[in-house]
Amino acid sequence: MHYSEHSKINSLDRISFGQKSSYAVGMLVNNLQAAALPAMFVILNLGLGMDPILVGLLASIPRLFDALTDPMIGFISDNLRTRWGRRRPLIFIGALSSGLIYALMWQLPTGYSEAFYFWLFLALSLIFFLAYTLYATPFVAFGYEMTADYHERTHLHAFANTVGQLAWLGVPWFYALMASDLFTDTVHGARVLAIWVGIIIALFGIVPAIFCKERQIENKPVSGSFIDNTKSFFKEFIPTFRCKPFVKLCSATFLVFNGFQLGMSFSLYVMIYYLFNGDDASAGKLQGTFGSLTAIATLCVIPLTAWIARYYGKRKTFLITISLSILGYLLKWVGYNPGNPYLLLIACPFVAFGTGSLFTLMGSMISDVCDFDELNTRKRREGVFGAIYWWMVKFGMTLAGLLTGVLLKISGFDVVLKSNQSNQTLFLLRIFDVGIPTITSFLALVIIAKYSLSETRMLEIRDLLEKRRGKL
Repeated sequence: MHYSEHSKINSLDRISFGQKSSYAVGMLVNNLQAAALPAMFVILNLGLGMDPILVGLLASIPRLFDALTDPMIGFISDNLRTRWGRRRPLIFIGALSSGLIYALMWQLPTGYSEAFYFWLFLALSLIFFLAYTLYATPFVAFGYEMTADYHERTHLHAFANTVGQLAWLGVPWFYALMASDLFTDTVHGARVLAIWVGIIIALFGIVPAIFCKERQIENKPVSGSFIDNTKSFFKEFIPTFRCKPFVKLCSATFLVFNGFQLGMSFSLYVMIYYLFNGDDASAGKLQGTFGSLTAIATLCVIPLTAWIARYYGKRKTFLITISLSILGYLLKWVGYNPGNPYLLLIACPFVAFGTGSLFTLMGSMISDVCDFDELNTRKRREGVFGAIYWWMVKFGMTLAGLLTGVLLKISGFDVVLKSNQSNQTLFLLRIFDVGIPTITSFLALVIIAKYSLSETRMLEIRDLLEKRRGKL
């Protein structure tokens, strides 16, 4: 479709540049926390020599715990009433606590047993993920309720994700930095780097809590004992999964993002052992270059996604952009060439269409789902929807973390062998890297092909809602 009268954004629905900027800074912090942890996780295996299965458990168990706490924090965020609002106090506390704990959790001493590292890191990870949830869940819900306009929602998430993408410019260089001559070893590098990351999380994370304004919502807050509130939460939790458009968005995100995460967890191994025959420093530089170029391409993809969605709608845009990302994954297979390692960079602009478009579109589409849900339930439940959506993402990340260790074992990878990995191991690592995201992204296309909340339908829903309860 082309622009028409109903596509124009009313001035009352527009979000000011200052509000968008404050929210975007929060998105930068949210992405940094999501990106930094897996980027440094390889230190547990390659730096401390931990068994891949144990590393997989450390990646999965805290995320499983996180997935369990997300919906509860979302429920609390929807029903909290303070003089500062529903979301802002939780965002403020979550930013400060997660920044502090992230810095602490990587202060790992050398010379201890594998069991010591496992239990210490597991305990600190559980605390970190609780703090991260306290920040991320109300922050995400905040974005869903900042405007009622179909297109302005996409503009908000495009702007926020463009700024948030800056986190992905630096994170790919983490391993190269930790392995550099600035530090005695990668474990020492992780200790110092974590302190700087923690400071950034704490200082920038409080920006949306201080400067973003909340819309006034008329939901009646729940009261009573903890048991009563828990019962109320589960009464809302279960019907949420009966919302078919929402289930489709969750399923598609689960497949696209976690397929990407699982595949990328093998990329560094392929670079080190297949392309550079065990040379950490060279592999780290290629990984940094690949990650930064992909992040730069993503900075272009995000506004392009918003532009395409304005013309063709969110569903068709998803089908276009994810198809291009599949092409990027297939090009990685061609790019893995030991004779010309930097040929891999041809995949960057296409891979960028995956996660670059995904969260731009999904943030906007879940805002639409919240309107659809209000029409049926008469409640505004951004916190619950946001929490459950990210619960699905994190459950997938839990599974991806566990599968990474399992698949490394299946491949026959042995960190002791250094550059002498078998040909079969190197082949399987490339198969996992390329094949997994290709298959999961294709399945996501099949799911979204029948997504029903179009612009026309959302305009009808908004009209019905405003006739019933007025404008927010």
